[in-house]
Amino acid sequence: MNATPLYAAIEAGGTKINVAVGSGPADIRRRARIATRHPDETMPEIAAFLDGAVAEFGPLAGLGIATFGPADLDPASPTYGCVFAGTKPGWDDTDILGPFVRQLGCPAAIDTDVNGAALGEARWGAGKGFESIVYFTVGTGIGGGFVQDEKTRHGLTHPEMGHVLVRRHPHDAYPGICRFHGDCVEGLASGPAIRDRLGAPLDELPEDHPFRAILADYLGQLCAQAVFLLSPQRIVLGGGVMNAGGLHGPVTDAMRRYLAGFIPHPRLKGDDYLVPPALGDDAGIAGAFALAMDASRRASR
Repeated sequence: MNATPLYAAIEAGGTKINVAVGSGPADIRRRARIATRHPDETMPEIAAFLDGAVAEFGPLAGLGIATFGPADLDPASPTYGCVFAGTKPGWDDTDILGPFVRQLGCPAAIDTDVNGAALGEARWGAGKGFESIVYFTVGTGIGGGFVQDEKTRHGLTHPEMGHVLVRRHPHDAYPGICRFHGDCVEGLASGPAIRDRLGAPLDELPEDHPFRAILADYLGQLCAQAVFLLSPQRIVLGGGVMNAGGLHGPVTDAMRRYLAGFIPHPRLKGDDYLVPPALGDDAGIAGAFALAMDASRRASR
């Protein structure tokens, strides 16, 4: 048995699945990146990685999974740990938690990928030291997670902040790409929406392209709604679209326009309220480690 407890962390995304074993995100002993194919191919590959880790390190103390959604996160539900009909063909009603719990025989927890990233940033990244943060990812989709007192918050199910409706920009006639809502914020401002409307990803467009102002407007509305609804102490804004650069300032300006001075808190006027993630691409796997640690801690009480 390891003197230092080791945990398994799985970050399941729409195109790739990151799997790691270590004592935490700063001490990863073994990791792999697996393409997200049909579950009949992908799940055995994850299981083989975990078998190899157990053979090398011994029993693991906990398992955390941060998965693409929608997913059933209610432990009392008969479909707890399953992902439902969403954007990944072939994964409908797949149990992404149960097989690995049975394989490892350790405490486990599951949350969405964006909630996992929010938890990782809250514990070790740009949200450390704050009682509440909202994390948005803007990439293949748009999602948001809310962490308060180092716990992600759920309700009927997990939040779907990327599907909120926004006011249409006066210079934008694009109908939207979301197959459910058309012109929700994901339908207007996600990576696929940008490529569909412009024929190229944002990082291939010139810095003075007029669409950047439209994009900042939509994301600013999203952040303003988070302030009105949740009043987080910090907003972390990441994802592949944001990695194109130069957007955090314009999004902050747009957020302030939509807040219109209604919330007179001095932090909203500073340049450190809406920030990029500190953990970069490792935010999700860090969150999965946090879920595993918390599950192990609860089981030992």
